[in-house]
Amino acid sequence: MKFFPLIAKHLLQNWVRTASTVFAMAICIFLFCTLQSVLAEIQTMLDASSANRLVTRNAVSLVFNLPLSYGSRILSVDGVKSTAIVSWFGGSLPAKKEGKADDGAEAGAPGGDESTTDWSNFFPNLAVEDEPFLAMHTEYVLTEEQRAEYMADLRGCIIGRKLADKFGWKIGDTFFLESFIPPYRKADGPFEFVVRGIFDASEMHPNTDTNVMYFHFKYLYESTGQNNGAGTYHVEIEDPDRAGEISQAIDDTFANSDAATRTETEEAFAASFMAMAGNLALLLNTIGLAVSFTILLVTANTMSMAVRERRTEIGVLKTLGFSSGQVMGLVVAEALLLGLLGGAVGIGGSQALLWMLANTPGIRDMIANVGLTELRLQPIVAAMGFAVALFLGFAAGFVPALGAYRARITDALRTV
Repeated sequence: MKFFPLIAKHLLQNWVRTASTVFAMAICIFLFCTLQSVLAEIQTMLDASSANRLVTRNAVSLVFNLPLSYGSRILSVDGVKSTAIVSWFGGSLPAKKEGKADDGAEAGAPGGDESTTDWSNFFPNLAVEDEPFLAMHTEYVLTEEQRAEYMADLRGCIIGRKLADKFGWKIGDTFFLESFIPPYRKADGPFEFVVRGIFDASEMHPNTDTNVMYFHFKYLYESTGQNNGAGTYHVEIEDPDRAGEISQAIDDTFANSDAATRTETEEAFAASFMAMAGNLALLLNTIGLAVSFTILLVTANTMSMAVRERRTEIGVLKTLGFSSGQVMGLVVAEALLLGLLGGAVGIGGSQALLWMLANTPGIRDMIANVGLTELRLQPIVAAMGFAVALFLGFAAGFVPALGAYRARITDALRTV
């Protein structure tokens, strides 16, 4: 620490260059921490899936439903334990138009022309074949009383704890949803739902998303008055090691039908949504690597310039008795301090951005709707950010420091 004032003096000697270098390093660490936090949250979401569940969907696209007759045929495949219909409803809370809704009307109540869709409060909501769905999704903890009340009420729904906290909903509360999918819209207005249960994530599956709502598929089927089919089939299998074999057997069953299927594990199904934007992991890591390499070159050039400008100072230090190792250590310490400062600023910026995304209305809801419910800077990512910053600082300062180590006093003091 006794050499710290000397290192600080060198950095402040050209503070503009020092500040620009720290800023460049901060951008690198900021991008690294932010991108890695997104990837970590995506991986957490994928890890929450079950190994003994498959998802069967239309082979062409999720837009096209599957016939309801497929359920019994999937159940007949060897190794399949149970099946459950799961259809994305795409419902949103109707919002009152300013100045037109009655002051005493209940929030979220249907109002015909007096309401419109409130996209700011959109959340995942799905129609499910209730009994087999709840039986295979043991990660949802629901009391027996709430389960019984839900099963007895066609308008009933169950919601996750985070969703309940978000809107302040309690058992018995009523709200209305209207789907943006034309076949799932009713002529007499939005669907009415009653909260019959609030589920939590089990201790064995703490990463389970509870910002979601489920309701009876029978309610959707009977209310629309038409056979819209099933969006997907969730399939529980007896042996997770046979997932590939069973998936292929299911798809072979419908290979020559009008609606061919694609069956994959629940994790692969969740990952397919991310794949719609391309290989995110490869894309984000490539961006981070390119930025890190660029900042390494910038920092190395800065340190080289600093050492060249202080050749006379280096000669004086050696003349006063500083060893070559000490001089080299001073230069490396200066580079490490630049990396440390840049890392601190970058990590702070990443933390601020992620906090803003997780707490800004609208943006927060949009992120939660794609499953990123716990987007934050994790300690391990912050530690990796500091490690990358120090590595970049050391790598950038090592070669100039080696030059200072090898410099001879006579050469360093020679004037040009």
